[in-house]
Amino acid sequence: MPRNSWSHDELIVAFNLYCKIPFGRIHNRNPEIIELASFIGRTPSAVSYKLANFASLDPELKERGIKGAGNGSKGDQEVWNEFVADWERLAYESEAALSRIIGRPIEQCTGIDVSDIVAEGAEREAMVRIRVNQSFFRSAVVTAYERRCCISGISVPELLNASHIVPWSRDINNRVNPRNGLCLNVLLDRAYDRGLITVTPELMVLVSPLLRESSGDPSLSGAVLRFHHQLVTLPQRFRPDPALLDRHVAEIFQG
Repeated sequence: MPRNSWSHDELIVAFNLYCKIPFGRIHNRNPEIIELASFIGRTPSAVSYKLANFASLDPELKERGIKGAGNGSKGDQEVWNEFVADWERLAYESEAALSRIIGRPIEQCTGIDVSDIVAEGAEREAMVRIRVNQSFFRSAVVTAYERRCCISGISVPELLNASHIVPWSRDINNRVNPRNGLCLNVLLDRAYDRGLITVTPELMVLVSPLLRESSGDPSLSGAVLRFHHQLVTLPQRFRPDPALLDRHVAEIFQG
């Protein structure tokens, strides 16, 4: 294979990284790009250019008038389409590909904790797969929102969660889809999960009457109630799917 041709494994590993770093950090001085380049035997410039090719396919960036390299290959488009069609499979496959490339167990590559998984064989593999994909989802969503809660603006990493719009248990097909995610601080994440707040397809926050009509806790005003009718901060990429937002309003929100 000519050195200028990218293998499928290299492309999906590169797209995985594209999902995890901000657009503004797609350059050949980024340590993450330098590291990946060393793993796959390419230059940091080649890797950064490949990520810029993926950026040129990103509809969210196009909407904002931001252009990538604009010289992508058929393979770049095919990999983009593969991820969008099956996030759960491609997220895991891309992490597994990196694991093979660098010769380390997948749990080491992804930094997931598997110490409490005592099962063996297929059961263990399935549990590891779930955690790998959860780690990918968190990285993609939190990065998309520039590591800030899209409602409160809090940017302390330890206080941020990648919240599923439609819960993990209710929609198998969108479990790992970053467009099924919002970056929320831990309090708003819990409120969102319990249906005490929601975000409409128009990207407006609504607070449940259960909280708005409560007079028992004055601290609610500063922590939650003040966000009623506020618009969320849009992510750099992976804008939340309006259909999924609508499902949260209809199925989970206690309105």
